[in-house]
Amino acid sequence: MSKLTFTASLIFSILFSLAVHSQSISIPPKGHPNPSGAGWKHLFGPDLSEAVFPKGVWYRDDEGALTATADKTIWTAIPYDDFILDLFFKTADGTNSGVVVHASDTTNWIPNSVEIQIADDYAKQWADSPKTWQCGAFFGHQAATKQKVVKQPGEWNRYTITCQGKMIYVVLNNELVNTIDLTKFTSTKTNPDGSPVPEWLNKPAADLPLHGYIGLQGKHAGAPIYFRNIKVKAL
Repeated sequence: MSKLTFTASLIFSILFSLAVHSQSISIPPKGHPNPSGAGWKHLFGPDLSEAVFPKGVWYRDDEGALTATADKTIWTAIPYDDFILDLFFKTADGTNSGVVVHASDTTNWIPNSVEIQIADDYAKQWADSPKTWQCGAFFGHQAATKQKVVKQPGEWNRYTITCQGKMIYVVLNNELVNTIDLTKFTSTKTNPDGSPVPEWLNKPAADLPLHGYIGLQGKHAGAPIYFRNIKVKAL
């Protein structure tokens, strides 16, 4: 093979690889992905063998949904960097839960992670709460761009959360409801829009490590949460 032919072949290979990559990853996301393609896997393994959680707390119910008996988070056994997480969730009356990403300390995760909120926005206590406590929000920091995209309790919803560098994109029920630039969250007192940061979030989000564990919050605030079809793809 001549040097010219080899160089052309190499360039074509690189361009083809980039084209395939760009077709499979749309940033910002335009909807939900197809999680049956190459690179996708069960977040916790099909039998929860790749999950870390207190014994007896998390289990699959009669319909195969993953749920919890207590307010304990289920964690991945390994940390992730950039990834796409795709899952379905169902709330009950008064549900308050969340998807936790970039958790560097799973024993003290609240100030050491990013929480994408799940809530029953139709329940009075959450409908009347700050919008940064409602579904689709970067909890305590940035509200979703649109409220009540989440369905009524008892109906299944779909979340796709894409973490790439300092950016996080949240798609809820086929709508991009949050675009989060972590570099903007440099204060533990006020958010970029001037709203107060909850005092227990005492580390600037801009300084959080991007290498961390993924978790699902359990039966928080006394109301259950249900998950199914939880898939992840490392980027």
